[in-house]
Amino acid sequence: MTADLVVDALNMAAWTRRHLTFDQLKCHTDAGSQYVSIAYTGRLEELGVTASIGTVGDSFDNAMAESMFALFKTELFRNPAVLKRIGGHWKGFDDLELETTKWVSWFNEQRLHGEFGDLTPAEVEANYADNFSGHSGLRK
Repeated sequence: MTADLVVDALNMAAWTRRHLTFDQLKCHTDAGSQYVSIAYTGRLEELGVTASIGTVGDSFDNAMAESMFALFKTELFRNPAVLKRIGGHWKGFDDLELETTKWVSWFNEQRLHGEFGDLTPAEVEANYADNFSGHSGLRK
């Protein structure tokens, strides 16, 4: 992974939340060289985002990403119901890519999360945006 890639991802995240300020936001990453690069840390500073670097070599390093990937494999990649729906094992990268985009959309926009008070991640983010910009009330 390159610094350009993570700066592009950061720019995309900032653009999608372009109506918000980030003065209390912490961006947590692992300790890869791309995340401590001048380009990345400089862009965080421009956005007003505080960097948070994970510890190296312990059980917390990449734990969230690894948990998410395990969930993805369980719910999509190795799910017998999904394999039945698509007519058997994955035929190639294109099939998996298409189903992955569907799963990510479902995960963020339709799936209710108990840790979020049975809201979707999209609803939680919309509520945050409303409350941060002075609007009141929860969306559901």
